[in-house]
Amino acid sequence: MVFCTFVPETLRAQDGQPQMDLQKTRLAAGMHQLEVQLAQTPLQRQIGLMWRKDMPAHEGMLFVFEQPAIQCFWMRNTFIPLSAAFLDDDGRIVNLVDMQPLRDDSHCSVKPVRYVLETHLGWFSKRNLRAGFKITGGPFNK
Repeated sequence: MVFCTFVPETLRAQDGQPQMDLQKTRLAAGMHQLEVQLAQTPLQRQIGLMWRKDMPAHEGMLFVFEQPAIQCFWMRNTFIPLSAAFLDDDGRIVNLVDMQPLRDDSHCSVKPVRYVLETHLGWFSKRNLRAGFKITGGPFNK
């Protein structure tokens, strides 16, 4: 007899339920504040912001990887248009990408990074934030 146990995250991924209960932290880009969920495990990172129908303007998600690597993201099952900042270990923006909902095309970092910050589409450009700008707070206040 085989027993199969599913953790709630696994069921969420299969049933199309958004992640709403992840640990949170505050980040800042100069005077601009963000409250972000932390996607720290492989499954949390895989689900990301999938299935979300809306998100407050001051929120986002920070993807935390174990080690720097070229990180690539897509928008499968993601309904909110997003911008992503690929971040160095110190919180500096390496590059930015804009991503359209429900697309499978890859958007990648231009060099190895450990962090990716997703926000509403245009969040960075509206604040004139570009590559080289430093994000502070959370894991970047070491």
